Amino acid sequence: MVDIRDDLKLIAEMVEPNSRVLDVGCGDGALLDYLAHAKNVDGRGIELSMDGVRQCVAHGLSVIQGDAETDLKDYPADAFDYVILGQTLQAMRQPRDVLQMMCRIGRRAIVSVPNFGYWRVRLQLLLTGRMPVTEKLGYQWWETPNIHFCTLRDFVVLTEEMGITIEQTRILDHAGRVTSHAHSGFANLLGEQGVFLLKRNGG
Repeated sequence: MVDIRDDLKLIAEMVEPNSRVLDVGCGDGALLDYLAHAKNVDGRGIELSMDGVRQCVAHGLSVIQGDAETDLKDYPADAFDYVILGQTLQAMRQPRDVLQMMCRIGRRAIVSVPNFGYWRVRLQLLLTGRMPVTEKLGYQWWETPNIHFCTLRDFVVLTEEMGITIEQTRILDHAGRVTSHAHSGFANLLGEQGVFLLKRNGG
């Protein structure tokens, strides 16, 4: 079983054993592989990169090449118990639409996002007057795939506007440790990333 990054471990903890899971933007399939061994899930993946798809298939994972922004609409409602999107929402052209589709095709959605409101990010911007570069936001402004930066508070407000309930929250610090289970203003300042378990209202 492969070792996975801290936010993916928290995502895995939120997934019930023997569930049906779709990992959107699954990369090399590390999370799917982990869930298959640790939680006996029936896992599927969708990945834009053909290199990522090849790595997944080489490890025996069921992954297809596709673009979440155009292909998720083809999945039926409640096709999965969990739809997962790890550290990718901010790179989507239409993040609201992607989130809506995830909550339609999954009984639950799990999303992890980097926090542009993290104190180190704020301090870099204040002191240097330049777009911050951190471990979680590790690109210069002109090369970044991240086109919709948001704070944890921004993400929470979006879910409220969309009628999505946040059932669980995990806020991680710079070292990947959980610092809070609430999406408070204090967490928005001190958390470098957040992991959220979501459910659509009435779902």
